[in-house]
Amino acid sequence: MAVSRYIRNTAVLAKVETTYGTDAVPTGALNAMLVSNLSVPQFNAENVDRSLIRPHFGGSEQLVGTANMTCGFDVELAGSGTAGTAPNWGALLRACAFAEVVTAGSHVEYSPITDGQESVTLDWYDSGVIHKMLGARGTVVFKLNLAERPVMSFTFTGLYGGLSAAAVPSTALTPFKTPKVVTDKNSGDITFGCTYATGALTGGTAYPSRGIELNVGNTVAHMPLLGEESVEVTGRDVTGSLQLNLSAAQEVTFMAGVVDNALQSLGFLHGTVAGNIVGLFAPAVQLITPTKQDFNGKRLIGYTARLTPLVGNDELRLFVK
Repeated sequence: MAVSRYIRNTAVLAKVETTYGTDAVPTGALNAMLVSNLSVPQFNAENVDRSLIRPHFGGSEQLVGTANMTCGFDVELAGSGTAGTAPNWGALLRACAFAEVVTAGSHVEYSPITDGQESVTLDWYDSGVIHKMLGARGTVVFKLNLAERPVMSFTFTGLYGGLSAAAVPSTALTPFKTPKVVTDKNSGDITFGCTYATGALTGGTAYPSRGIELNVGNTVAHMPLLGEESVEVTGRDVTGSLQLNLSAAQEVTFMAGVVDNALQSLGFLHGTVAGNIVGLFAPAVQLITPTKQDFNGKRLIGYTARLTPLVGNDELRLFVK
């Protein structure tokens, strides 16, 4: 009799580890993630060929050497529904070298860090089989593009924690709120020259756009040392892309900034209801590689953005309120 296993019979659980690489034992009731666009767990081994010499043709078996696991998925970018309450996806950002700071009743901030990185145990249930990743860390791309769902695209690398038969658990996904599509009604303009404080953007000049995409650009490395195997974030280079609707005079001004290597702050808000408002702020953005864009016959100007730190670990801030 044929065995039927279904791709959608899947659950992804993630829980921050107290001790690096030690199973945090995530549960479907508390640690389930609402995901889409799956890139299933991949076992990556550095196999070692024995290359044996024998009195006949034929290859030798390979020995499994150092190994890790990788996976990826998207999570919708929405608040918890209550201002000042951390969303369940916060555990994933914390494993991408972000610090989570909760101001009760007001807002939650996520800022990049260098030291004190956290990790998660990722349990990926795939129609009767559990893939366990320990000490997982990763990187993320924030995608807030016009006429699309706002999402965070995560890629994780972790230590191989084993594979075993296990039924997909019941999952509590109600903490994940439905996002709003990025539209003029639901999102603000991109604002240059604004300031940020306590969950609010103020000042600056707003420009119509097609939204924004920011790639945190973490360098994630598997460190298979004897006696101390780990996955670490060893670098970060935050970049982005945006397309602006500029007047002729504004295009000239922006071009002068490109030539002069100018840095300016950038802010973007999405959402209109308290508890489900998401914001991005970057204090020192350099715009480079201007390009002419055709949007349904309308002239837009595209830029690549480089997000640089001012004093360190401050080149990007994500906040929900």
